[in-house]
Amino acid sequence: MTINKTQPLDLTYNDYLKVPELLNLQVPQSRPPHHDEMLFIIIHQAYELWFKLILHEMEQAMACMQDAQVLKAHHFLKRIVEIMHLLVQQIHVLETMTAIDFLEFRERLMPASGFQSVQFREIEFLAGLKEEKFLLFFKDRPEMLTPLKKRLQEPDLKSIYFELLKKLTFEENILDALKLVYQNPEKNLPLYLLSEELVELDEYLMLWREHHVHVVERIIGHKPGTGGSSGVEYLKSTTTKKCFPELWEVRNHLHKKS
Repeated sequence: MTINKTQPLDLTYNDYLKVPELLNLQVPQSRPPHHDEMLFIIIHQAYELWFKLILHEMEQAMACMQDAQVLKAHHFLKRIVEIMHLLVQQIHVLETMTAIDFLEFRERLMPASGFQSVQFREIEFLAGLKEEKFLLFFKDRPEMLTPLKKRLQEPDLKSIYFELLKKLTFEENILDALKLVYQNPEKNLPLYLLSEELVELDEYLMLWREHHVHVVERIIGHKPGTGGSSGVEYLKSTTTKKCFPELWEVRNHLHKKS
């Protein structure tokens, strides 16, 4: 057996995962600390860890697509969908907090807001939902603005997928290429599976937004958001966003085989 000399022989679980450091990252703002603020912090920190993994897997899926490794790209996208499935469920843990308990420490969070999640914006940009207006939330934070600008300018999951679609179907028009794949899925199985995984990713992003709306309304009603947004009304306006509208549109153009 070869021993890696750079790895300490007494490496432990806690060392490897940086558990002591991780457990010191929950710092309540309320004084004295309100019991439920720990719940609020940990759920959102857990989201950010999952967002980091989603970005990691999206980059890998894109690299596979660029190499025309269709089934391998599908594998990593399926992992992202499984994570998104978990995130839809996870948000409901917040509903174990009563509305009145959240009000006990909510003011302490202002003007912090979910708008300021750099990684969630990166996920949207990398999926193809590139809205430059979101850069305004980070105009005073260059260390956050730089990666977002990079994501805005570089190829994304959608553009790379479309290039792959054209390359493998020999169709320049995206809708024609999709019709070819969806009209005969068994003849284009790897592309069909990849395409459907992108649809599922899109669906789970929409589901996450919808569930988020209901959780927020249940806890704060229609109060304005801590970052100054209209709160629930704004969140409702985001629930119809689609990263891959063409993949939804193609269903309108299919016909019976017989």
